[in-house]
Amino acid sequence: MSTPGPERVPSSVKVGKTTGQGKPPTGGSRPGAPGKKPAGKGPAGKGGGKGRKPITPVKASGGRNWGPIAVAGAVIAVAAVIIGVGVVYAVQGSRGWEDKVADIQGVVNYRAQNNAAIMAQDHKQGPLQYVTSPPVGGAHNSAWQNCMGDVYDQPIANEHAVHSLEHGAVWVTYKQGLAADQVEVLKQKVQGKEYMLMSPYAGLDKNVSVQVWGYQLKTDDVNDSRIDQFIKDTRLVATLEPNAACSSGNTTTGPVQAAGATPGMTGTGS
Repeated sequence: MSTPGPERVPSSVKVGKTTGQGKPPTGGSRPGAPGKKPAGKGPAGKGGGKGRKPITPVKASGGRNWGPIAVAGAVIAVAAVIIGVGVVYAVQGSRGWEDKVADIQGVVNYRAQNNAAIMAQDHKQGPLQYVTSPPVGGAHNSAWQNCMGDVYDQPIANEHAVHSLEHGAVWVTYKQGLAADQVEVLKQKVQGKEYMLMSPYAGLDKNVSVQVWGYQLKTDDVNDSRIDQFIKDTRLVATLEPNAACSSGNTTTGPVQAAGATPGMTGTGS
């Protein structure tokens, strides 16, 4: 007969919260387990318990707002253009009329030739000979041709016209026989404008020749923009006698008389 040993006492095991299956939650830790800390909120990106997805850090956008910069750049560019245009106009405004005329292609500067026959300002009676055709200067009749926007339908005397040039007039001449519609185009540039006159010219080598004292422009095109530019740059300022009149001059057409006063001539002078 065997001797009974000491009585066994059943041990009890404490179980925490379970998942419903009698087991601790996954990722948890047993209380009091050495070397482990309870799970808690840690720094972003550093996982807590096993199986937790890392949180992706949000990066702040480093892009620059270019809108205001673009607007400022546009304003500066516009300002630069305005200033540049102003400088150009200021420079051009300070230039002499001779410089402006020199920029017109095709203009001949007879003053630069220092030809005594062209620069002569003597008053002489009767028909005279001239260096150029039409003339741009030289000795002339004591009476000027009326140049208050007068449009003559017949050739006028060179001797009277040259005197008008001396007073600062622009003389527009055209080839005899030029079509009426083309003559009309030239007429609109002259009629009624002070210190201008217009007439046909016999033997002209171009359809149009425009002249002031010492300068001449010839062209075959009545619509040539250089005609208007020449008139703008030379009218009145090309005078050799500032403030000389263009009114009360000779109003007849045809060649100058050999001697005596020309019929229709009402003014004489310098």
